[in-house]
Amino acid sequence: MEITIRRAVKADCARLLELIRELAEYEKAPQEVTVTMEHFVESGFGARPVWWAFVAEADGRVEGFAMYYIRYSTWKGQRMYLEDLIVTEKMRGRGLGKMLFDQLMVEAKEKNFSGIAWQVLEWNEPAINFYKKYKAHFDPEWINCSITI
Repeated sequence: MEITIRRAVKADCARLLELIRELAEYEKAPQEVTVTMEHFVESGFGARPVWWAFVAEADGRVEGFAMYYIRYSTWKGQRMYLEDLIVTEKMRGRGLGKMLFDQLMVEAKEKNFSGIAWQVLEWNEPAINFYKKYKAHFDPEWINCSITI
């Protein structure tokens, strides 16, 4: 099996949304995916993109991706925020997640970001164990907050 990591392109968006829906099912929240294809495409490939992604292709089919955006810390400056790291269920355990995460680290260094931040659900032991391999810092002190408008 040939695995390739590359930057996402506009033509990948339909497949990325499929994988996002697969992730939402895994996280027991399929009803939470409400983004439209038009908004998704414009946000990543319009005049002013707000997200970027790398895809993992296995034999020419996108089987995973890592999407990030830039956040700003008043203490640390620009940081990469990893929004999603997704590998299809059938392809997990084959190194695609590691390849994607390693590419994110290269990107963060090249762009001179001060680090990478993300969230992981407390019950998602496979993901937690994956991030522990990178010696990630888990911070139980902060509470997630959001408002839906």
